[in-house]
Amino acid sequence: MENDSKTTSADNWGQIIRKDARGCFVEIKNDCFHLEKVHLQFVSYDTSLPKGSRYTSNINIYIDVPEFLALTQEAASGTLHMRMQQYKQEKKQEPLYEHLGGTSAKQLAKYGKPRSDGKSLSRVVKLTISSKSDYFLTADSGPGEENKTGLIVPKFGANPEQHVSVILSWRQLNELLLTTAEHYRAWLSAKYTAEWGAIHGPRINEREKKSSGRSKAQAPPQPAQDSASRKPPEQPVPPAQPPQSVQPARQVGFASVFGSIYGSGTGKSGAGDRRMF
Repeated sequence: MENDSKTTSADNWGQIIRKDARGCFVEIKNDCFHLEKVHLQFVSYDTSLPKGSRYTSNINIYIDVPEFLALTQEAASGTLHMRMQQYKQEKKQEPLYEHLGGTSAKQLAKYGKPRSDGKSLSRVVKLTISSKSDYFLTADSGPGEENKTGLIVPKFGANPEQHVSVILSWRQLNELLLTTAEHYRAWLSAKYTAEWGAIHGPRINEREKKSSGRSKAQAPPQPAQDSASRKPPEQPVPPAQPPQSVQPARQVGFASVFGSIYGSGTGKSGAGDRRMF
């Protein structure tokens, strides 16, 4: 898997691609493809802290595959980058893309990890413009509330409990999105192949067994012959050779090397004339 960092850890199983910035990174994993989700992990760290406790923020974002592929297509077509340039010119601060997610208070209690305030856990990812480069890909988490449709609405305002912002160029964003999309297509192709084999494989194998059994039953038994009674096969008599006709005179120039414009002097195309094509 692609990784911009020279150091890798043992817990990055399933990593597809990782992009690093100063004191933080974002990586995308394939461990939730079977749930039709793309898993993004945002981490900020402090190297002055002891090993094993250097993470200062760790936010996991889960985006539906169709939504992720739509964003990828927008980046691949250049539409997203054109909007980024327009936002910069007009000095717009609205997100180019935003996804709201999280875990409800009921689910947190079910997992045995309720919040002390009793609220839901909101996780937000957004793509905004950057004056120093092209984009900021930012993840925030904090208290939230579940609305009637089940969406977790953030309630932390401008003060999230955890915050990670990774600066990216337009090319780095393309690499992040397009590489993940290709990995998902490969996974989906393997999934279809495995499911097709599991569903149709036994039926096809049974049909081939029945067909093979019928062929063996219909084949007549061959009588055993003594080696002494075997007769050598009769050799066919070769037919009489027709009288030799007079060959046309050898042509000069292009036709002498590649044949005439009809392929031969008799007007019939020979096999040797087609080799050059």
